[in-house]
Amino acid sequence: MQSNPRLFFYSYLSRFRVLRKSYTTKIMVVAFLGTHIPLLSLLFSFVTSTAYSWETAMGVLGVALIATLGGTAATLYALHHLLAPVRLTSIALRNYLRFQKLPELPTQFADEAGTLMADTSQTLHQLNELIHYISNYDNLTGLPNRKLLCDRICQTLLRPEHNQRMVAVLVVSINDYTGISQALGQEALGLLLRTVAQRLTNNIGSSDLLAYLGKDEFAIARIDIPSLESLVKLSQLLLSTLAKPFLLAGRSLHITASIGLSLMSIEDSQQIDQLLQQAQMALTQAKQQGVSQYQFYSPELNAQLQERLALENDLYGALERNEMIVYYQPLVDLRTGQVTAVEALVRWQHPIRGMVSPAQFIPIAEANGLIVAIGEWVLQQACIQCRLWQRAGLPPLRMSVNLSARQFEQPNLVNIVSQILQKSGLDPAYLELEVTESFLMDDIERSVSTLKRLRDLGVVLALDDFGTGYSSLNYLKCFPVDMLKIDRSFVQDTLSHPDSAAITDAIIALAKSLRLSITAEGIETQAQLDYLQTRGCHEGQGFYFSRPVPPEALVELLLRPSQPLEAYARRLQCTVPV
Repeated sequence: MQSNPRLFFYSYLSRFRVLRKSYTTKIMVVAFLGTHIPLLSLLFSFVTSTAYSWETAMGVLGVALIATLGGTAATLYALHHLLAPVRLTSIALRNYLRFQKLPELPTQFADEAGTLMADTSQTLHQLNELIHYISNYDNLTGLPNRKLLCDRICQTLLRPEHNQRMVAVLVVSINDYTGISQALGQEALGLLLRTVAQRLTNNIGSSDLLAYLGKDEFAIARIDIPSLESLVKLSQLLLSTLAKPFLLAGRSLHITASIGLSLMSIEDSQQIDQLLQQAQMALTQAKQQGVSQYQFYSPELNAQLQERLALENDLYGALERNEMIVYYQPLVDLRTGQVTAVEALVRWQHPIRGMVSPAQFIPIAEANGLIVAIGEWVLQQACIQCRLWQRAGLPPLRMSVNLSARQFEQPNLVNIVSQILQKSGLDPAYLELEVTESFLMDDIERSVSTLKRLRDLGVVLALDDFGTGYSSLNYLKCFPVDMLKIDRSFVQDTLSHPDSAAITDAIIALAKSLRLSITAEGIETQAQLDYLQTRGCHEGQGFYFSRPVPPEALVELLLRPSQPLEAYARRLQCTVPV
């Protein structure tokens, strides 16, 4: 660093070891030399002069020496105290840096030294406030963070008026936060979080504590708990409040939330962290139940989460250990009763647990990203199996494979599908890829582009679980799909709920008007089958025909001659359930 020219003398004195560490010593030495140089000059003059007698010279020199020493002492004493502001400022800075101790410097003086003390004191106090804010508050929402929330809960419990130690924590989470953040961008997302924080603030009690935990999570601590019903009512109020539309930069946005609750008697500060962890466990369970749900923590819930963690640990490496297998469920032409396609469904044959339900491990694989590798493996196995059946002389079947949201987001998805088709030798026309309506909406432009590139390969595209998501005709017209699949929830309720029957009829009519094939999922009874046949549905699948079965069990059925639909269904139902 280039030295300031004004500091040349200060820098020069700092070269001397005895003067290097003390600014006061530098001042004293300079003052001493400055006051004694005249005395030394006088001594030299008297000693070398012959105009005065020796007695006269010594008398004058003695008086001068005493006067000079007295004046020097007084000067050094005064300088020592005049330098006190510099020393105190230096000490204050060191104490703050080492011990975070705020200075108590005077601020009433107006000269340079007084300004130095006042500015230093003010700056350190402002710096301390800034550090405190950064350490304890979220800069985006202005809310306390997790650390400050825990501190405030402790402080509140220590007050004399709080003779009970029960604390409830609600963790509120915005659903589909990743998709929302990608769609909105950082600026609009920040505005959304601030608006959510404001709505929560407006709907909690005056004694409740609100904090922002990060990303999509907010925490509310309530110490005055009249009843459990009050927590339920608060949860319902918050969920309904957040379900109302948000107006962001002229756009209306609808979101949903989930809430996890935990209740505990707090005896020490460490239990507050445990309380928050339990509320977050309950939040995970609430999200699994659907949107706009709340869930209380329980020991049973903790056991479930521990089981989930163990299952996730076992899931790593399951592919490499050859524990994954593919089963196939037939899709039947509802007009002829013939099997026209099969759907490939992954199963996990655990060496200790046995056959693990897809409902258990698929959500885990989707959450940790393993679904990408598993999905690619299933696609590869399905294409190979379909080609083997063709080479064995079986009737040509369309192979249907599900694509997960994570797979669809992969930039190399089209290349992977193309490579698998080439390696397996399967004609693309016999491969059907199922995409779910909901994840296509995250980025419509990118989704349409990916679908078009897949369709250019020659594969068939099906829109799965239709009717459960946005179901917008405008969006549907944009997506280059060949088939709609009616979700099983509508099929199973067609005979008992008029609304489900009306939705099913509307989907079938919509598919026909757009010249799309239509497949009904989840057919389990003859009555459901009859209903779909009369409505003109093209294909169906479900337990009425067959559960998912190993490839060899399906081959046995495919080799039999053509039979009426009812007999075919009865035959398929004789297969081993899995």
